[in-house]
Amino acid sequence: MRLLPHTDADRAAMLAAIGVREIDDLFADVPEAARLKELPDLPRHASEIELERAMQRMADKNVAASSVPFFVGCGAYNHHVPATVDHLIQRSEFMTAYTPYQPEVAQGTLQYLFEFQTQVAMLTGMDVANASMYDGSTAASEAVLMAQRVTKRPKAVISTGLHPHYRAVIETFGHFSEHESVAVEDDEIAEALDDKTACVIVQTPDVFGRVHDLRKLADKVHEAGALLIVAVTEVLSLGALTPPGEMGADIVVAEGQSIGNGLNFGGPYLGLFATRQKYVRQMPGRLAGETTDEDGKRGFVLTLATREQHIRRDRATSNICTNSGLCALAFTIHLTLMGESGLRDLALANHRTAVALADDLAQVSGVKVLTDQFFNEFTIQVPGDGAQVIDKLADKGVLGGVPAARLWPDRPDLADRIIVAATETTTPEDRAAYVAALKEVLA
Repeated sequence: MRLLPHTDADRAAMLAAIGVREIDDLFADVPEAARLKELPDLPRHASEIELERAMQRMADKNVAASSVPFFVGCGAYNHHVPATVDHLIQRSEFMTAYTPYQPEVAQGTLQYLFEFQTQVAMLTGMDVANASMYDGSTAASEAVLMAQRVTKRPKAVISTGLHPHYRAVIETFGHFSEHESVAVEDDEIAEALDDKTACVIVQTPDVFGRVHDLRKLADKVHEAGALLIVAVTEVLSLGALTPPGEMGADIVVAEGQSIGNGLNFGGPYLGLFATRQKYVRQMPGRLAGETTDEDGKRGFVLTLATREQHIRRDRATSNICTNSGLCALAFTIHLTLMGESGLRDLALANHRTAVALADDLAQVSGVKVLTDQFFNEFTIQVPGDGAQVIDKLADKGVLGGVPAARLWPDRPDLADRIIVAATETTTPEDRAAYVAALKEVLA
């Protein structure tokens, strides 16, 4: 990379041109407490072996999901990824240079993206899906922006059952796009609808694990002239539950990590985005389409790429600059290996395990299972502080779930709640270990 030095006069001219006094003014949106006042005091000139050992010591402080009984979910789930998936995504056929969507060099890439889109559309019960987004939360934000473009209205009504991190991302996007959002309880959504409402966004199963039938809500939202956005943080649930598209959703967004992708310390993940055919030209990101060449041979092309890399910035529907291509490939391969029946079998296995776990925990004195209809995640109430219970369980080698206080630190009424997840990786021995540890902690 070339070095392009600037003089003090050059910098002063640039700052004056953009209307700020000093460089620190460019970071005014970063909280003061998060800014470094000086360079960090890092050790220098370590050898490779010294660096490896230092990094290993840091890594050893983590507790891997596979090393202990693990019941943490809330948007990221510990599922088994067959070794076949990792092997196939590393095949040379999928290795490509940057800009892998160039059709003259990457028909294979375009074909798997086309198949990925088909899988997502079928899973969600929608007409069309794009070629993936960064993750579920940013996909949800893009859905709100899309609903505002479609309806020409500014307001988003957000269910309190939506994961609070998703809501935070939506509000961050809204800060710069000047749309407004209000969060309401599910039974208050109808009253919140008005002629400014662009969309209602709900989650099922919601952040507490509750499964919702959205048909009546969809009718009310459509009567108000708004769009219904459904978020799914556990995409495996669509192997057993009614797809949102069949319940009247206009846009479906989801986190695809559960299929083909590991926990990866929180990323990279995979955003799924699907909608109705009539809204396809307002959909963010890009699509891979099927066509034929002049000889009638089947081929694949990038189409409807309404993002700023392909059209003028002021006409772009999104400024997303790439997709989660490798994660989408892993998703497509894993889902192809399972097939429709395999996906359903896996989903049902998850549900059976979660039901067994809920039954086990309900037998612990003082514990109450609060979620009556769930897929593989549910909420329990414990006597005392849920976060302290989780810490004590961790000391006994059990990662017992996510305390609600971690997601809602300003909600003391939720301080005794813990959100617990079970998957096909949860064994009877894991359940027994959880029950035994919880009894000791609550004794």
